[in-house]
Amino acid sequence: MKALVIGAGGVGRAIANIASRRSFITSMVIADRSLARSEAAVARLKDSRFSATEVNAAEIEDIRELIRKVDPDIVINAIDPRFVMPIFLACEYEDRNYMDMAMSLSTAHPVNPMTQTGVMLGDEQFARDSNWRDRKKYALVGMGVEPGLSDVFAKYADDELFSRIDSLTVFDGSNLTVEGYEFAPSFSIWTTIEECLNPPLVWEEGRGWYTTEPFSALEVFDFPEGIGPVECVNVEHEEVVLMPRKIAAKQVNFKYGLGAQFINVLKTIHMLGMDKKEAVEVQGVKIAPRDLLAAILPDPATLGDRMKGATCAGVLVKGLDKSGEPKAVYIYNVVDNAWSMKEYGDQAVVWQTAINPVMAMELIDNGTWKPDGVNGPEWFDSKPFLDLLPTYGSSWHIREEDASGIVK
Repeated sequence: MKALVIGAGGVGRAIANIASRRSFITSMVIADRSLARSEAAVARLKDSRFSATEVNAAEIEDIRELIRKVDPDIVINAIDPRFVMPIFLACEYEDRNYMDMAMSLSTAHPVNPMTQTGVMLGDEQFARDSNWRDRKKYALVGMGVEPGLSDVFAKYADDELFSRIDSLTVFDGSNLTVEGYEFAPSFSIWTTIEECLNPPLVWEEGRGWYTTEPFSALEVFDFPEGIGPVECVNVEHEEVVLMPRKIAAKQVNFKYGLGAQFINVLKTIHMLGMDKKEAVEVQGVKIAPRDLLAAILPDPATLGDRMKGATCAGVLVKGLDKSGEPKAVYIYNVVDNAWSMKEYGDQAVVWQTAINPVMAMELIDNGTWKPDGVNGPEWFDSKPFLDLLPTYGSSWHIREEDASGIVK
């Protein structure tokens, strides 16, 4: 498989690193606005299948020109979700397959943003599904860890464990710390702000999708493998858009383990207007406050040597098992930063994200997954994906949870 990866940040670098250990990749080009960053991502691999170039991901024509030059089987979008639509459309126009880990951005409801949806995550992509089908091409969207692996877990629960699902709650949490920094997010601050300060999305049977207040429904969740209890809150996330399309659940929501300190920092960022995406003029120079914040904070890709702890992604599923008895499980994946740094030289959060698109590419390459049009992870059989996970050095687990209160 010939692949073009757009974005040479933490996730893009990790995708290349993981892919370099798999024989199904015949060539991979890493493209970034910074040629130096692309070259650095490739140099550490010492693999002739990989090469570097530059691209302006904000310009459709620039992306289209690169696609024509590289002639890839698939384009992997590994940058901030603000660039989803330029890359997505460039692939559509050039008849190239596409994959991303975060979907097109939402737009709040103009009148009631805290109760009603406006344009939801991924709406712009799903609206073009027929175009992709007509071209006999695919766009596999939301194929990271969350969304991505969490959706595969939910599909597995639906197919293999439950006869009725009352709730799917994605819980993301960690005990990661970064030495030398009071505030250093382990993932893109641009994306983190977008997720956490937008009105969270919830799905309910009979009501459909609706929104709530940011940081709502605080809940302390006890994460496995030594991470422990973390304060989690409702956050806007793609799983809530994707899961109800293929899984009959009575409720779906996403809860992010931010912790009180992180929540307070995000609230302060919002209060000061530093979350704004629109450019403001400062002494004759125009810059978006959020872009400035991202430039000031350390690059998450560079934090691995200073990080300690582990990160967990998973979904809590409640309902009735195949025999009709109450059942609750947490299906999860944990990556320890010490392990990912030792084995790959990539910090845990970006590695945990990057492994999933590479695995999806392998399943597509060998014909196990056959996407058609705009698809999410729930569109496919979950077992081959989960069976493949250990061959990449990772693992998944099922923890039994309290099923009291579940009515038959």
